[in-house]
Amino acid sequence: MAQQARPYLGEISIRYDGDINEDDYPFTIPAVRNMATIFPHADVTFFVGENGAGKSTILEAIAVGMGLPSEGGTGDFYRPDQQEASPLQDCLKLVKSYKKPRKSYFLRAESLFKVFDYYEDVGSERAALHRRSHGEAFMDVMLDFKPGGLYLLDEPEAALSPSRQLAALSAIHQLVRQECQFIIATHSPILLSYHGAKNLLFDGTGISEVQYEETEHVAITRDFLNNHERRLAQLFADDGKPFTCTLTLLTGRPAKTISPPCPSSG
Repeated sequence: MAQQARPYLGEISIRYDGDINEDDYPFTIPAVRNMATIFPHADVTFFVGENGAGKSTILEAIAVGMGLPSEGGTGDFYRPDQQEASPLQDCLKLVKSYKKPRKSYFLRAESLFKVFDYYEDVGSERAALHRRSHGEAFMDVMLDFKPGGLYLLDEPEAALSPSRQLAALSAIHQLVRQECQFIIATHSPILLSYHGAKNLLFDGTGISEVQYEETEHVAITRDFLNNHERRLAQLFADDGKPFTCTLTLLTGRPAKTISPPCPSSG
C-alpha cells in the first residue's frame, strides 16, 4: 500500500516517562490528565467542550511541538516577549507523516494583534492587516493559507460573524481539497457542521469522539433558537437567584453545575 502524505500529524499522546506532577497545571485539567492517544482526521479535527476544558492548552502544546509560536503565526515568527507555553508541550509525543506540510500556521484569535505587531516591527507587508477589522484581518490570514499545509485554529469564531464563519467553512473546504489538514478548537455550531470532520469532546472524563448532533454547542443553540422567549424568561426570572442553564434544561441529561436547579424544560 502506498504511503499517504496526510495526515501530516497522525498521532498525539503524552509521554509519561518524564517528570509529570499531576498536581501541577496543566495536568490538573481532567482532559489533559486522562488524555489517551489522539488520532487527528486527515482533513479536519475539531476540539469541542466547555471553557477551561483544555482545548486551547492542548492545541497550543501541539503548535509549539510543531515548531510554531505559542502566540500564533508561522515558524519564522518570534518575539522575545512572547507568552510562555505550558509545560505540556515538553511531554507531548507527535507522530508525523513522512511528508512535511509545505506551510504551517497557528491562528489564535486572542493574540492575533500581537502577531500583527510583529509584522509592523519587522516591516512586513502584512503589517497592513493592523488597519483591518479583527474579523477582516482574520479572514485575510485564512485566505492566504497555502495548499499542502497544516493549520491549527484556536476559536476562530471569536473574530468572525456568522456569515464570515460560513465563508471560513468554504475556505477550509477548498484547502482540504488541496491536501491541507486542520485542527480547530471551536464553540461554533456553524464550523462544527463541516461534513466528515472528527469531533473530539474535552470533558471531565478525558477526550472522546462525538457526533455533530451530540455536541452541547448544537443542542443548546438549537434549543435557544427554537424556544428563545421561554429560555429568556427562565434566565431572567426575578427570583433573586443566579441561574446557569445546562443540558438538564435542554435534554434531561444530568447537570454539571446548577445553581439553583433548572426549571422544567416544558
